[in-house]
Amino acid sequence: MNEQLAGALAAEEAAIYAYGTIGVHLTDDRELADARAAEAAHRDRRDALVSRLASARASPSAAPAGYALPFPVSDRDSALKLAIHVEDGVAQAWRPVLGVTAADERSTALSALTDAAVRATRWRRHADVTPVTLPFPGRP
Repeated sequence: MNEQLAGALAAEEAAIYAYGTIGVHLTDDRELADARAAEAAHRDRRDALVSRLASARASPSAAPAGYALPFPVSDRDSALKLAIHVEDGVAQAWRPVLGVTAADERSTALSALTDAAVRATRWRRHADVTPVTLPFPGRP
């Protein structure tokens, strides 16, 4: 289970990094508020995962100082595309956690996957991307 949690932690850390780039290219107040809320949610999940792994005496690898973005981000459209990509990736990282957890831990993993899917849908709506939802969030 620690391996799956470490994968979710890596996705949360990458999302935090990406939102720093995303926010620079947004000017709409609602989009900026959504980006700030998303970054805060990822920080909260990261902190909870760090605590969970520490209590299990697991030592995940340290977050890198920087990340390579999957494509150049230079304007609003590419920032929204990155936000969608990030949230889809976070959902994919939480999906394997469902299979190795039970009770409250599974509920936490399901909430994380669902929250990422909802944020991805919100970003698709901002970007006028259709379809706005995926039939099975978290599937590669």
